[in-house]
Amino acid sequence: MTTEPRRLRNYINGEFRDAADGRTTDVVNPATGEVYATAPLSGAADVDAAMAAAEEAFPVWRDLVPAERQKVLLKIADAIEARAEDLIAAESENTGKPLALTRSEEVPPMVDQIRFFAGAARLLEGRSAGEYMEGMTSIIRREPVGVCAQVAPWNYPMMMAVWKFAPALAAGNTVVLKPSDTTPASTVLLAEIIGGVLEELGHPKGVFNVVCGDRDTGRLMVEHPVPAMASVTGSVRAGQQVAASAAKDVKRVHLELGGKAPVVVFEDADIAKAVEDIAMAGYFNAGQDCTAATRVLVHESVHDEFVTALAKAAADTKTGQPDDEDVLYGPLNNANQLAQVTGFIDRLPAHAKVEAGGHRVGDKGYFYAPTVVSGLKQDDEIVQNEVFGPVITVQSFTDEDQAVAYANGVEYALASSVWTKDHARAMRMSKRLDFGCVWINTHIPLVAEMPHGGFKKSGYGKDLSAYGFEDYTRIKHVMTSLG
Repeated sequence: MTTEPRRLRNYINGEFRDAADGRTTDVVNPATGEVYATAPLSGAADVDAAMAAAEEAFPVWRDLVPAERQKVLLKIADAIEARAEDLIAAESENTGKPLALTRSEEVPPMVDQIRFFAGAARLLEGRSAGEYMEGMTSIIRREPVGVCAQVAPWNYPMMMAVWKFAPALAAGNTVVLKPSDTTPASTVLLAEIIGGVLEELGHPKGVFNVVCGDRDTGRLMVEHPVPAMASVTGSVRAGQQVAASAAKDVKRVHLELGGKAPVVVFEDADIAKAVEDIAMAGYFNAGQDCTAATRVLVHESVHDEFVTALAKAAADTKTGQPDDEDVLYGPLNNANQLAQVTGFIDRLPAHAKVEAGGHRVGDKGYFYAPTVVSGLKQDDEIVQNEVFGPVITVQSFTDEDQAVAYANGVEYALASSVWTKDHARAMRMSKRLDFGCVWINTHIPLVAEMPHGGFKKSGYGKDLSAYGFEDYTRIKHVMTSLG
C-alpha cells in the first residue's frame, strides 16, 4: 500500500495556498530517501502576493507599542512549547535528526530565543536628547526597516526560522520567509502556529508569511522592490548572489554564510576532555553546522596521542534512525550533500590518512560514518573548503604563531576555539584569531544574549543578542529648533 505524499502549502496573508501556477517539488525524508511530501514551487505571482500582504500589514505592526509586540512573541513562544511534539516530528521528517536530541537541544533554545527578543522589543531606544548646536535639540529615533525577505537553510530549519523572524517581528518589521526546498515542513507548521496567534490577538494577517520554493524563488524575493532588507543564511555562493541582487536597489543585507572553524589544541590541554567535547561538536547534526569543530590544529608534541583518541571517539559515535535514542546524529540532509562529503574523501591527497570512517553507512537514506582525517597540509582542499559533514580533519603545529597562521589561513571567519590551561595564552589567541566567536576550552555553546556572526566570507550582520536585534532597525536623526 502506497501512502500519498502530504501536501505542504504556502502561508500568505493568513491563508494556506498552493503555488499560483500549481507547480510543486518533492520533499524527501533523508533517513529513508523516500518522498513524504510535496511543497509549492513558488513563482513571481506567489512572491508578489506575500510581499503585498507584508507591505499592507507593516504600518499597523510598526505602530504598535512595543509591549503589544512583546505579548505576541511571548504567546508564540508558549504556542511553540504547546506544539513541541508536532514540531519535533516535522523537523525529524524534514532532516532525519534524532527525535530525542531535537527535543532536548533545539526546541528549548528556540523558545528561549523568542522570549529574549520579546524582551528586546521593549528596548527600542536611541541616545538621549541633547544640544549639539546652539538653539537646537537633537534626538535619535530607532525604527524598523520595513518588510524583510528572509531565506533560511536546511541544516536547522526550525531554529534558523526563529533566528530570522523573532528579531524582525520584535523590532516592528513584517516578514516573508522562505525555507529551504529540502526542509519546508517545520516552517509551514510554524506558520500555522504564528498565524493562529496573530489571528487570536487581532493583528494583521500579513505580518508573517511563508513562501516555499527553490533558489529562483529566493532570488525573486531578494530582487522584489518591496523588501527593505534581505536576510539569508546559506552558502558563500548564495550570499554573494544575494548581495549582488540586493545591490541593484541598495537593499540592506544580512548574511550568515559558511564556516571552517579552527579548533586549536595546545600541549597543556586536557586531552581527554578536548577529544570528548570536540567529537561531540564536530559530529553533532552530522557536522552540518557552520560552527562545527571540524578543523582541528594540535600541537606536534601531543598530535599522535590526540589522533588516536579522536579516532576511537569517532568509532564509538553512532549515527542512525531518528527514533534510536543512542545515536548522536542522523543522515546528511540530501543526496547532493552526501555526494559532496563523499567527494571530499574520494579526492584526498596521497599524504592524507583516514583514521576512522570515510564511508557511507547503509544503502538507505544519506548516512555517513563519523570520520577523522590526518596528515593534511594547509593548502589541501579539505582544509580550505567547508565539507559540511561528519568529517574532522587534524593538522599539527609547532608554536603559537604557526597555530594562528593556520587557523586564520582560510576564507571563512565565523567561529573558533582554543584549548589550553594557560590563561594568558588563551587571551592572546582570542585577540589574534580572526573569527566572530572564540570559545575557550569548549566549542559550540550559544546563548540568546550573545551575538553570532562572522567576518570575511562568513558574511556580516549578527544573529541573536541585542546586536542582532539592532540589525533589523534603522537610525533617524530628528533636530528641532528651540527658537
